[in-house]
Order: sequence, then structure tokens, then C-alpha cells
Amino acid sequence: MLLAEVVAASAAVTAARGRTAKAQLIAEALCRADAREVPAITAWLSGETLQRRLGVGWRSLASLTGGAATESTLTVAAVDATFEELAGSAGTGSSGRREMLLRDVLARASTEEQRFLVRLITGELRQGALEGVVLEAVATASGIPAPEVRRAFMLSGSLPATAATALSGGAEALAAVGLRVGRPVRPMLASPGSSLNAALAALGPDVTVEFKLDGARIQVHRDGEEVRVWTRTLREVTGGVPELVDRVRALPCRTAVLDGETLALDDDGRPRAFQDTMSRFGSTGADEDADAGVLLSPFFFDLLHLDGRDLLDEPLDVRLDALAGLLADEDHAPLRMPGIRRPDADQAAQVLEAALDGGHEGVVVKNLTAPYAAGRRGKAWQKVKPVHTLDLVVLGAEWGYGRRTGKLSNIHLGARDPDGGEPIMVGKTFKGMTDELLDWQTRTFPGHAREETPWGVLLEPGLVVEIAVDGAQRSPRYPGGVALRFARVLRYRPDKTPAEADTLEAVQALLAGAP
Repeated sequence: MLLAEVVAASAAVTAARGRTAKAQLIAEALCRADAREVPAITAWLSGETLQRRLGVGWRSLASLTGGAATESTLTVAAVDATFEELAGSAGTGSSGRREMLLRDVLARASTEEQRFLVRLITGELRQGALEGVVLEAVATASGIPAPEVRRAFMLSGSLPATAATALSGGAEALAAVGLRVGRPVRPMLASPGSSLNAALAALGPDVTVEFKLDGARIQVHRDGEEVRVWTRTLREVTGGVPELVDRVRALPCRTAVLDGETLALDDDGRPRAFQDTMSRFGSTGADEDADAGVLLSPFFFDLLHLDGRDLLDEPLDVRLDALAGLLADEDHAPLRMPGIRRPDADQAAQVLEAALDGGHEGVVVKNLTAPYAAGRRGKAWQKVKPVHTLDLVVLGAEWGYGRRTGKLSNIHLGARDPDGGEPIMVGKTFKGMTDELLDWQTRTFPGHAREETPWGVLLEPGLVVEIAVDGAQRSPRYPGGVALRFARVLRYRPDKTPAEADTLEAVQALLAGAP
């Protein structure tokens, strides 16, 4: 397939409105592709390269564009091969080698192809084709029911690999994709719950109520003496967290896949700042001076595999029994997430109170009959916090005035479009920002700028910030018809991508009188 066909499909997806229309266009492109091209095309139409990091910056590309080809001759295979070489270039002379590769591929590209490649390489290809849309496209192109595609994606952890398996091997090959110790699984996520009583009423008596920590999600795999650790985005961090590796290596098992959270605690056992925890994962957000020497404590709340037995499809009740058995020894008991199964209303309230007294965010209420499913599939897990919080995308920032003169201050906030379009603006805020955070925003935002204006900067959707709000109100001021009430910044979330931000529907759910 020619690159020009992918570029045309990308433009059509960008212009289309609605998930179904976007998914259909992507499905048509996948159906036209050769089996060997499917992984690369799936990645590109998701806005990424197969190789993720190519070691190429915007400045390198800007100096090499121009002088475009008059005829489209580049193929998908040729471009992906160039990306593979770029990703593998390292050591002495690698800068020159990268420049030569880039110069060659861009010289063979048309003007539209050059624009596409530059945006793809720099991570700025915004087509509105989020993960869920591409999964729907794979289901349409392969004729396989969407739940089967989603399950294979959860277990493989790779959308391009899932697409290739579905289109080349069909339903049988997709069904053969299973959990493999050493390959991370896409995590199951909790949906926001409006209150503890509402969550209990929705899920019934067969629930567990557990602490919701102010930490970082981890997934830990053990195979004999080998232990590996991944974040919620499936980025491996094993080398940076030796204390977590040691704790899991000491467990009485041969193989295991554990799901949980980790955080840094102070001497009194209370959580330290979120940035202290994130500093250990090589991404500190606003606090670049965080102490990278702090120790992390793990708290596990799920067990997906134990000694040759896959537990994903078992009810949570069964998985928790297995986890309790694994952590039964008093030396390992502190690794278990605090909580209680089948509580009455008073007991559930006591768990919430204990979590808040301990400095944590709240609780998660989980259906004990539910299997493990990647993403927010339904509302089997509901997180309850006393303060409404939203993870939103930063769309821009305005220059401050007074004591904030010279600082990028008032940030523009966008909710995720459930149909896969650009984030939808729902408000602004300058509240909750420390001097350190203002300095960080002023240093960082220009590197994400889509456009610089006299009043501030418009940003490419890339940064996610956690906002506390008192609610929402209807407003014609913003495109979504809703505006945040008393929004203030809690922290930036370097562990989350815009695809994981809260949707416009989540904001609308905060409207007074919303069901």
C-alpha cells in the first residue's frame, strides 16, 4: 500500500464526525492493506509509530522538510523500515545516520505526506481515532465481535498486534491469545461513582470496598526468580523499583501476575506527595526536584495468575481468595490493599472514613462477581471520593498578571470527546497553583505549543491534569454546553494520556439534577 492512501485515510478520519464513521474509514483502510502492513497502519491511524520512540525531535525535522516529491511513490513498508532503522540508531555517528534516513524518506514524500510524517514522528497527529475507535475498526474489518477483539487486546497489550492477528488469523487465532507471564495485560479501570451509597445501591451486597490510594498503578509479573514491573500505560519500570521486585520475589509462589498500586509513605505511614511517587518512574510532572531516593510501598488488590492458573475469567471473589492465600503470611499481609468484603452500609462508611483519615483519596467499590476486563467496561468498579475530581486535557494557557506576570497561569481545560474528536473545552482555572508549578508550566508549555499568541499559548493535546471541582453548570460559553464550578489544580498526571482523560459525559454527570 502506498503511504498516500494512509494519508488520505487519515484526513478522512480527521474530518469525520462520530465514532462509527471514523471506525468505518479505518476499517476500509485495514481491509485494503497487505497482512504485513496492518500493524504499521493500525499504529499510524492511532497516531503512533510501531516503534514508539524514534529519537527524532521537531527541530531535526523542520530543517529537512521542503523540496517535496511531485509523485507519491513511498510505500507503507518502506516508511516503516525507515522508522525501524531510526529507532535502532545509537552510538557514535547515530545523529548523522538519523539525519540521512530522514532526509531520504522526506525527499521521496509529497507535500501532504511530509506533513503527515512530521506530525506522526513528533506525536502530533490528531485524527480523533482513539483506542476504542480503532478497536471497533478492527472488529468491523475482521468481522469478529468487538468483545472478542477487546479481550485479545487486553491480553496482548498491543493494538497493532491484535489487528494483525484478527485480520490474518480470524476468530480462531484471536481466541488463542492468552495471558502470558512476562507480557503485561491492559488494566481494568474504575468508573467515577457519585457517592458511596449510590455505588453500594448500584452494585448490590456482593461487593468489596477497598482503599483508593493516591499512588501509581502497577502490574507485577513473576516467573521464577525473574520479576518485572509495568505502569498503567504498560511502560516497564523494573530497573527503577528494586524494592518492589524484592517484595514480590519473596512471595511463596513460582509464577504470578499481581495488580495494585504503589506509593511513597512518610515515617508515620501517611502518603507523601504524588510527585514523590512518580519521581521513581522517571517522570516527575511539575516537581523536577522530587527525591528519587524515596522508597515505594506496594499494595495489591488483584491476582490475575498464580502458579500456572489463569484467574482473569474467575469472579473477583475467587481472585481475592487466591490473593489472600498468597499473602497469608504475616510478613506479606501488609502488601494487601485494605478493605472489607460484603460490608453493610456502616462498615463501608467506616472503610471510607479510615481511608480519608489515613490521607488517602477515598475507596473503590467492586462487584465480587465480575471477571477482569480491560478499561472501563461497564461499572463493575466504582471509585468514590468526597471531592469531585476530573482528569482533563490542558488545551492552552494565558500569561498571568500582577505577581504572576511573566508566568503561564490560567489553563484551558478540555474533556475527552467520546466520539474520538479533539478534546472539548469545559473551563479554565488558575487556582491551586504553587510558584513551583507556575515555573514548571512556563518552562514546559512552549515545548507543547500548537500556536503562540500575545495572550498565551494553545497546546497540542498531550498533558493531563487532575482538577478538583465543586460541580458543573450549564453554560453556552463552551462548546460542550457545560462549565466547571470552582475548578482548582490538584496535580499533573504524567502517568495518563489524553485517551485516558475523563469524557464530556463525566463532566455533564456533575450537573445538578443529573441522573
